[in-house]
Amino acid sequence: MTPTLIIFDCDGVLVDSEAISCRTHAEVLSRHGYPITREQVFDRFLGRSTRQANSEVEAELGRALADDFHVQLQDEQFRSFEANLEAVPHIHSALDAIVQPVCVASSGSQQRMRLTLGRTHLYDRFAPNIFSSSQVLNGKPAPDLFLFAAEQMNVPPENCLVIEDSVAGIAGAVAAGMPVLGFHGGSHCQEGYGGKLQDAGAAMIFDDMRQLPELIARVGRKAG
Repeated sequence: MTPTLIIFDCDGVLVDSEAISCRTHAEVLSRHGYPITREQVFDRFLGRSTRQANSEVEAELGRALADDFHVQLQDEQFRSFEANLEAVPHIHSALDAIVQPVCVASSGSQQRMRLTLGRTHLYDRFAPNIFSSSQVLNGKPAPDLFLFAAEQMNVPPENCLVIEDSVAGIAGAVAAGMPVLGFHGGSHCQEGYGGKLQDAGAAMIFDDMRQLPELIARVGRKAG
């Protein structure tokens, strides 16, 4: 069916934050006795919640991370966001051209999105329709967050279109029964990454937000 709601992931789709996040995540984990590179963080944890990542790390370590691990990670990421974060290029003009209602469904916390979307002048474009994995039992790649967002917006899942940049997010949208477009234009995306999104189930892939309004229209024409 023609999409009547566009659901955006946040990190790597609206804000160009993933390179910053992966670097700081790797640095803080390594300091806490779990040596890991930025590239490994990208491959393993992109698009997933910190809660899920911590659970895997603690299982491998055989112990809990320090009580202040999350605070340290959040503080370092937030400092880097304040200094360096920018919106994904052309996202504002793309949003101007989209006629459907929009919302956000992100693995990030509400506090994080208030900072990242606020700094890039995007928060008021979506508020109050900004949903976090902290509001559901299972984060991406489970479908819970996308189904929750659709329910909150009173739109059937099959009428939603998701915009994602991670394999976990693509898998979650597919599991929710929603068509999904894979964006691979963030600074964290290396050559060939779009193919991974397509393999995960993205209906189409793109690397420039100026393409998005036409792609949404193309999904509608294809459905029609």
